[in-house]
Amino acid sequence: MLPLTGAPQLVVVGREVQLGNGYADLIAVEPSGRLAIIEVKLARNAEARRAVVAQVLTYAAYLRGMELAALEQGILGRHLGERGYTDLADAVASNDQAGAFEPAAFAEGVAESLGRGRFRLVIVLDEAPEELVRLVGYLSAVADQLLIDLITVSAYEVNGSQILVPQRVDAEEARPAPPGSMPKVPAPAGGYSEGAEVFRAAIDKAPEPARQMLHCLLDWALSLEAEGLVRLGTYRGTTQRWTLLPRLRADNAGLVTIWNDNGAYLSFYRSVFERRAPASLPRVEELVAPSRIGQGNTIRTITPELQGALTAAYREAAS
Repeated sequence: MLPLTGAPQLVVVGREVQLGNGYADLIAVEPSGRLAIIEVKLARNAEARRAVVAQVLTYAAYLRGMELAALEQGILGRHLGERGYTDLADAVASNDQAGAFEPAAFAEGVAESLGRGRFRLVIVLDEAPEELVRLVGYLSAVADQLLIDLITVSAYEVNGSQILVPQRVDAEEARPAPPGSMPKVPAPAGGYSEGAEVFRAAIDKAPEPARQMLHCLLDWALSLEAEGLVRLGTYRGTTQRWTLLPRLRADNAGLVTIWNDNGAYLSFYRSVFERRAPASLPRVEELVAPSRIGQGNTIRTITPELQGALTAAYREAAS
């Protein structure tokens, strides 16, 4: 929900992560390989508010120059294991709903992030004092390896519900880094398009036995869209594969991804089920047994009963 610069799709890989003598609130990674350190403070804690910049810079300094194996096995080992990931690449790939993950580009990005201290630092508060805004602006202007986001989150009570409104604070002193100062990670060569027409056209490129199922899954996704439950998008991969993305309108994620990749299959995203459709999860798992819905795991046997259960799950998520 944080409005970060560049709108990256962060994958959280650790909470309360020990870095030296302190504990970072959250450690995340971007698909580009850039690591993110996120600190959350309340304005009423004045001492912590003043110290938050030094704190997050201390964490960044601790990570700079660290070997990837030391990070994954020593610092993040327990945290990755608790989330069912083997390493950072697995964490990003497991949350890649579009099929856009490029292992080589990601590995290069992680190496750049650790080697050069190329991090995203995110400071989240309920209010940002002027002195902190000036300081963050100054650091953004002079520290070309750091991307710093200062976020305020306001809370409101509306009809008995608490509404949280995040907003990025842009300091006047901040300016873009000089050209070439931030190493660029090669972007995937695939392409994204709104809607399902590109996916429909690609069905003819699939093996003949898979086409009927792909048309069936396409019709199902279109019915979700017609009901107002999802917005559809298509991603064309770097090889002969296409994904259809039925994403929730209130979230940039879906319960499943539909694949046309030398056959037809679905991949499931447990974290989205648990967050948006927990009541529907047991029935879906019952229908895919003995498999268990994981993060990015796939299934090729897609029955009408499973489609019905997934429709119910999308309705729960939308509500």
